[in-house]
Formats: sequence, C-alpha cells, structure tokens
Amino acid sequence: MTRKTEKPLVRIVDDDPDQLASLEIMLSAEGWDVACYERASDFFAEDTPSRPGCLILDVRMPEISGLEMQEELNRREYPLPILFLTGHGDVDMAVHTLKKGAKDFLLKPVDAPRLLTSVATIVQEDCDQRAMPLDSAAWKRKFRELTEREQEIVRYVASGLLNRQIAERLGISERTVHAHRLSAYRKLNVHNVADLAPLTVLFVRKEL
Repeated sequence: MTRKTEKPLVRIVDDDPDQLASLEIMLSAEGWDVACYERASDFFAEDTPSRPGCLILDVRMPEISGLEMQEELNRREYPLPILFLTGHGDVDMAVHTLKKGAKDFLLKPVDAPRLLTSVATIVQEDCDQRAMPLDSAAWKRKFRELTEREQEIVRYVASGLLNRQIAERLGISERTVHAHRLSAYRKLNVHNVADLAPLTVLFVRKEL
C-alpha cells in the first residue's frame, strides 16, 4: 500500500527533448513533481511503481514506441495510469489505446488547461485506487467557505488559466485576481495548482 505522505509524481516519456522541457516547465510551475525520460528503457530502469501519479506518453519513439510501451506496462501489471500525448494520433489509435486502459488521448500542440485538468483527474483517480481517497466532504466544505469571487477564481486557476487570463475574463485587474487567489489558497491550505487537484476532480465530476 502506498504511504499517504507520498506525493504524486507525473512521469513523461517523449523522445523530443524540447517537448520534455516544455511539459516539465508547465507542470512544475503548477506544483507537480515531474520526472522526464527520452526512452522507455530509462523509464523502466528508474521509475518507482509504488509512487502514485500518472504517465504522459508519446506514441512515436525509437526503440520502443508508446503503443509498445503500453503493452509492456499491461503485461507487467504496472500500476500507473497513462495519458497519451502525441502529434501523430487519429481516432482509431485513440480508441485502441483507451480500450487497452489509457485514461486520455490528447494531440499536440496541447491546450494547457485541458492537459492540466486531465492530469489532476487521472492522478486523483490513481490515488483513490491506492487507498489515498479524495475526501469530498472536506474539500466541499472548505470550498464553500470561500467568497463567491474566490470560488470563481479558484475554478479558473484549477483549470490552468493564468492570473492575466482570469483578469481578462472577469474584467478585473490582475492584482485583484492575485489578491483573491492568495486569500483562497490560505483558506484552502494549498500552495499551488497541484494541491488543487481534488477540487479539479470535483469540478470535472460536477459535484461543485
């Protein structure tokens, strides 16, 4: 059983170093722990299966393709949910990977809010399965203690929008968004977007 204190890890396997760097910067900026690999063999040699999280996997790679890697993970009964992120996908491929157990299939260039929402949802699902369940009642209670404006801003933040983008949508200053965001973070006892993953899941489930 995974220790409840173990922080989730987002793994990325992609043979494009620029893509790896871009994804690592995006996810790390939101508070996620990230591990990057250019080859499947490096992932298998270094990863710790017991640590919760998810795997962002490219399709076309040398040596072992993303599809072959998924097959190997299934053969090993590797306890890690997969999110495919590729520039070479189609409907048939997406259906195939989802039937094989992948949790999502996204195309490059990826929309940041879409990716961040998917990661948060998949990671929480993995934590649920590893006896680290989402305390829905506690998170709902904390969210309802926020002001209406704070709730509105937290929804946008959890979806991956920047303060500037939120300010434009709400017609308020970026400084005002920042102030409400900090206040909401204090009330929720969180420090970054990764910590908001449970709320992201509740938003996706339409429970809030």
